[in-house]
Amino acid sequence: MSRPQPPLPQALPQVLWIGGPPGAGKTTVARLIARRRGLRWYNADAHTWEHRDRAIAAGHPAAIRFEALPRAERWSVPESELIAMSLHHERGRMIVDDLRALPAAPLTIAEGTPITPAVVATVPGGPAASVWLQPSAEIQRARLRERGLSAGPLTLYRSLVGEIEAEVAEYGAHRLVIDGDSGVEETVAAVEKIFAGALSMGPVAETAGERARLLRYANRAVVAQYEAFFARPWSPGDARTAVHAFACECGREDCRDDIDLAIADFPAPPDDAASPPVLAPGHHRAR
Repeated sequence: MSRPQPPLPQALPQVLWIGGPPGAGKTTVARLIARRRGLRWYNADAHTWEHRDRAIAAGHPAAIRFEALPRAERWSVPESELIAMSLHHERGRMIVDDLRALPAAPLTIAEGTPITPAVVATVPGGPAASVWLQPSAEIQRARLRERGLSAGPLTLYRSLVGEIEAEVAEYGAHRLVIDGDSGVEETVAAVEKIFAGALSMGPVAETAGERARLLRYANRAVVAQYEAFFARPWSPGDARTAVHAFACECGREDCRDDIDLAIADFPAPPDDAASPPVLAPGHHRAR
């Protein structure tokens, strides 16, 4: 009698993948495409602390060490340890697990630095709709400078550039160079061209109500990220004072508005029909 075989990994034909180092513009591009096209937007950054909690629960030494170190000391460790404590490699597998737990429709556009060619290659089903944005050194420096980062995070983010570029070359992955001539709209158009086949097949959200629910999903992920951060004993501040620019949930196809809202003021779960939408001034609930 043959032994039962473990189930094969689930393919993810509904996922469009965008990777690249910090400062590449992944979030800006993915968010715009998702809102224009009626896609689910999975932002890996919004799952950072959830992933860290999962790694801690699994006993991952680098995740545990990160939490134990005083904040000032975390960024003074050797570069190799910075990468280890960032969970860059471990989070890729967690992202795939997250995506497998999502509904198969509509299409999901997933973006994040831990999305690497090696991670996407683990997903069965043939070549995926994927692209890696690679900013020039000047563009990345300028964008990271705008974030006001300290020396430690800057060291980590710059160290990831070479690693990601090497992996893109090794796997022959599709890359899109971002330089001074690449505006947001030009980059979005280039990425949409790469994803044209998948976008034409869909499925995508068709109604304002469907789009509003996708926007609530993305907004809720941000709330969970803040809450997981503020739950840490070493975290400064709290959700009552933190403010974020949330996407307007009116569900209009042409809406690109955001609204600044304190995390504590975001509607509490459950996210059902009775939950009030987050709306920009003059906008109304989707019908």
